[in-house]
Amino acid sequence: MTPAIDRPPPLSLRTDFTSWHLLEPDQLLHRIAGALEPEFAGIFGPETIHAYVADAYQRIAHEARIKTYLPTLTAQIAHTALVDQARTQKDIHMTTTPEVLFVCVHNQGRSQMAAALLNHHAAGRVHVRSAGSAPADSVNPAVVEVMAEVGLDISQEFPKKLLTEDVAASDVVITMGCGDACPIFPGKRYEDWALTDPSGKGPEAVRAIRDEIDQRVQKLLAELLADAV
Repeated sequence: MTPAIDRPPPLSLRTDFTSWHLLEPDQLLHRIAGALEPEFAGIFGPETIHAYVADAYQRIAHEARIKTYLPTLTAQIAHTALVDQARTQKDIHMTTTPEVLFVCVHNQGRSQMAAALLNHHAAGRVHVRSAGSAPADSVNPAVVEVMAEVGLDISQEFPKKLLTEDVAASDVVITMGCGDACPIFPGKRYEDWALTDPSGKGPEAVRAIRDEIDQRVQKLLAELLADAV
């Protein structure tokens, strides 16, 4: 019987990487690989896991503008790649939890709200991520404010760059004003949500955008859960 890997919540929710950006690169990669090893025990050896971590780091380190987030991004990219490698090349059974990716230009507003709302409503029944084709330095403060009004704290979130692996690992890709930035993979569901950009707008306007996203997210969730039955 082959082992099964479920995709757990994003590593940033389970591991505190806050101070890891202060480590030297070699020590950082060793620590990240060590954090991943228990999950992939019996599937990949330590050397393989370290190689995936090193590859992830090399791909993003040169363009990372905020070094504080570099360890978290490295771990998330390596984790996604390892899960996909297990599923596609090692004939390991993967669970069928739907994967949803929200993409906007800066990953500081619409896609952040959509990801937080879907995570909230899905309560673990869907795996959710968000990214931006040209990520900003931080999440829009007005977005953080209106999400707090509905009990969702996204103050610790940060914009993430869209990677091909993000799209490849997703079942549903929802774009929001980022045009043709997403690579196209056969067999995936793509939608473009025409939503107003909250950038530069006050809380009242952002509140209306949040509510529209919430309606769309709940409809999407109902469809995903119906398909899974």
